[in-house]
Amino acid sequence: MKFKNEKFKLVTPTIKYKRKAIKYIKEHNKYNSRINGSGLLYEYINDYESWLKKLDYERNIVKDNVFVPNETYFLVRENDDRIIGMVNLRTELNERVKNSYGSIGYGIRPKERRKGYNKINLYLTLLECQRRGIKNVVLSCEKDNIASSKSMLALGAVFDKEIFNGIQKKFYEFYRIDVDYAVGAYKDTYEKYIN
Repeated sequence: MKFKNEKFKLVTPTIKYKRKAIKYIKEHNKYNSRINGSGLLYEYINDYESWLKKLDYERNIVKDNVFVPNETYFLVRENDDRIIGMVNLRTELNERVKNSYGSIGYGIRPKERRKGYNKINLYLTLLECQRRGIKNVVLSCEKDNIASSKSMLALGAVFDKEIFNGIQKKFYEFYRIDVDYAVGAYKDTYEKYIN
């Protein structure tokens, strides 16, 4: 790992992080980079307060055939309080979400990629799943997103299936992770980077 003395945490978005969150989205725009796991923050870049209200609403949605409850977090590096990434955890799944997005969407800001941070992001999210009693998660990524699949595999993901999305004209790979197994098996690798 390239972050020997760094510590990380998942943080529920608050008004305190407004300026940093906007910078996070602007960095993606600057590099013309896709934004994953952000709870659609990029659509609210000029109205952060409404985005926070949206997150409160989504947290309490009752699962139906279309919508599922979810939580969005910032991955924050404690050393400098910088938002390194984001993650969206769907705390329940319906068939539509299970077969399109999966349980977890995540991403790392462009300037912080290729450092192993997404593995920390995923590990912390699995800890949150364990705290909530979620035993198994489904994850998906575009077939050519090697970095994302490597993060999943580094935490014990098992390949499940490949689906062609006719609308986006892309293949997606789906993986499954046994939460308790992953947290236990990789504890020694990742616990030293969190408080």
